[in-house]
Amino acid sequence: MSTPYSMSGAVPVSSDRGKHDSGPRIRRIETFCTPLIGFVRVTAEDNSTGWGQVSTYSSDLTCEILHRQVAPWALGRGMDALEDVIAEIPLREHKFPGTYLRRAMAGLDTAVWDWRGKAVGKPVAELLGGSAGPVRAYASSMRRDITPEDEAARLQKLRDEFGFDAFKVRVGAECGQDRDEWEGRTEAIIPAIRKAMGPNAALLVDGNSGFGPSRAIAVGGMLQANGYEHFEEPCPYWELEQTAEVTRALSIDVAGGEQDWDIQQWKRIVAMRAVDIIQPDILYLGGMIRSMEVARMGHAAGLPCTPHAANLSLVTLFTMHLLRAVPNPGRYLEFSIEGDDYYPWQRDLFLNDPYKVTSGQVVVSDAPGWGAEINPEWLAKSTYKCSEDAC
Repeated sequence: MSTPYSMSGAVPVSSDRGKHDSGPRIRRIETFCTPLIGFVRVTAEDNSTGWGQVSTYSSDLTCEILHRQVAPWALGRGMDALEDVIAEIPLREHKFPGTYLRRAMAGLDTAVWDWRGKAVGKPVAELLGGSAGPVRAYASSMRRDITPEDEAARLQKLRDEFGFDAFKVRVGAECGQDRDEWEGRTEAIIPAIRKAMGPNAALLVDGNSGFGPSRAIAVGGMLQANGYEHFEEPCPYWELEQTAEVTRALSIDVAGGEQDWDIQQWKRIVAMRAVDIIQPDILYLGGMIRSMEVARMGHAAGLPCTPHAANLSLVTLFTMHLLRAVPNPGRYLEFSIEGDDYYPWQRDLFLNDPYKVTSGQVVVSDAPGWGAEINPEWLAKSTYKCSEDAC
């Protein structure tokens, strides 16, 4: 095997890289992508395979980074060396900190976890220390271009059809600097959803970094008065002190962290108790290994983990497995309610349906790995690229 170099010019790895790794070694890393979503397949030297995914959105760019800056450090390494590889890549690529590298690492990580599960005939949740079984879900609206009345009507329909008992809507405007999507929408939607869903529904809102502290605290007061239980990302997520100020001022649980990819930033979030609920996104953060690390960090501080999972690509399935395994699962799984009108790219991704909702719950099956079957017809229409071991 020739000595590989990262395309970024990072430190070369010696030619006997992987010599002492246990388990079959990674022979091939393939990507199948569109600009919106990218699947990853790892193949071992014995031709066994596992499937994963890079993060959604600009996935074609992320897949290119995977081939240039992730694959060179993973090819030829043993499947059992994933933890070491995931720790090494940010060191090898130290000139490239940021979300794109982690989004690419997540594709490798999640594919190897699928391979590991298939190799021993167990679901990933069990490999992580948990088990197959049900997960309570909340119906998560992604829309702000909808009136309170129309939002309430579709949540009622979902409740009646699928048995959801928890619901999240949007307030403010995304990164809105205290502006609303339109004037008065936040003040209208908070009581409207409570009235429509009744006193026993669990209600949540997402501010998407929309408010400064003063406005966020005022909105939080309205939420408390209407019996809401979860106020997500009230302030610009990078302004931890602002979020912490809101957390201290309110009795409602403040949640956040979906955008945060840096473990050091997570240490600060937890240490200053900037939020009451931590919300790592498995694919933004870099995969299951790093997400489990953040969950354990939160557990040590007494903070529940309710990950961000805002679409029905594989990220929601990954999150289901994580919630069945972490010691501090939050009360529910985020489950997007948007269909073809909003996320048309979600259609026909899988041969099976990993997201069947019954009585407001989804189920982690006991199928090996993730328990998902990628649709070969979708793969055939995607952009394909392959990196292979030189040995």
